[in-house]
Amino acid sequence: MESKRQNRISKLLQKDLGEILQYDSKALYAGAMITVTKVTVSPDLSFAKTFVSIFSPGADNSEILEKIKEHKKETRHKLAGRIKNQLRVVPELQFHIDDSLDYIENIENLLKTP
Repeated sequence: MESKRQNRISKLLQKDLGEILQYDSKALYAGAMITVTKVTVSPDLSFAKTFVSIFSPGADNSEILEKIKEHKKETRHKLAGRIKNQLRVVPELQFHIDDSLDYIENIENLLKTP
């Protein structure tokens, strides 16, 4: 169970990472729409597991996720500039694809078939 502080930090990171990735998506990620769906922070606030949903008309989602992981240092640096007054240490970022929408769609299709 997460503490109240972890929940607040998660929401702060989700908001700021979402803005950073959307701003960078035009230049770095071939115009893909990147949405940060969930951020989970470790109890000591040193790691942030970030789930992203990627919509890209031309490129593969795994390729864009690899680009996001390659630019992790720059993203963390930009995040540090935004949250420098709220946190002492900026958490290490881990990016993962959020496949919950695909899972929901699969279940809906299974329920529709007789």
